[in-house]
Amino acid sequence: MREEAVDAREPEGTRSAPTAGDVADAARLVGFGLQPRLLPARDAEYAELIRRHREDPGFARLADAVAAGLGLIVLEVSPRAGMAVAAAEDSVFAVRMGDYARRAASDTGDRFLHGLAHLAAAALAFPRPEDLADDGYIGRITVNGVDAFVRQACRRLEERADEAGENTDPASDAPGLEAAWRVYVRRSATGATKDARRLASSTTGIIGKAVAFLVESGFLQRTGDEHGGTYRTTARYQLQVRDMASSAAMAELLDLGVVPVTDGTATLAPAADDDVLAADAGLPFHTAS
Repeated sequence: MREEAVDAREPEGTRSAPTAGDVADAARLVGFGLQPRLLPARDAEYAELIRRHREDPGFARLADAVAAGLGLIVLEVSPRAGMAVAAAEDSVFAVRMGDYARRAASDTGDRFLHGLAHLAAAALAFPRPEDLADDGYIGRITVNGVDAFVRQACRRLEERADEAGENTDPASDAPGLEAAWRVYVRRSATGATKDARRLASSTTGIIGKAVAFLVESGFLQRTGDEHGGTYRTTARYQLQVRDMASSAAMAELLDLGVVPVTDGTATLAPAADDDVLAADAGLPFHTAS
């Protein structure tokens, strides 16, 4: 669709060959896009290059080609998100979840939980299709809230297993979320070191590492220390979650009904009477403000 719009605005025969300066500017724009915490509103040159990309079809094609040559997928170019890019699997800039997990934890079970933490954070931040579709929507999550959400999902999965008469012993090699809950529910929510810091291997410790990574990647912004740490989503994170929303794992997690995915003013379902949430969970309600 972009190419059709470009051709309509810039007919054949009117395009001029890009200069070395144009190529340098296009590469500069892509370089800005690779700084996920930088926004156009905070850098005049970045803002000008974003404007040029949106108004100059030839420059837009050039910048997109530079990004493609680096193995980057352009998700959006706008004042709100900047040049938001995602790395293709074969890109030198790709950060695979397995690589991240290996850096964050040496234990295989912990790596699995890190992946679950990222999946849960995304599902809790944008639980409804309309949340992802609304560019003005801001999701809010907390570390304790994500932990409570996952444990609530684990209870749903355990109930399903019991009803089906399945073995509920740990089985880390089992596929999908059915394996995840067996590992997660047996892990301490916090634990504590001698100086009262939460253990890195606890579930909130793992979630804390996950959200810290998302902050470093420009996907979340920390807003406070309450409930283990409170965060708000960025436009870049919304674009990334849109890209992964159709994944089987995300669909499976949302289908558990822990959060509603159709309508309702609040995007978190109330807990059942016998569903005890983690203390001080600080489960948020999401608004567009």
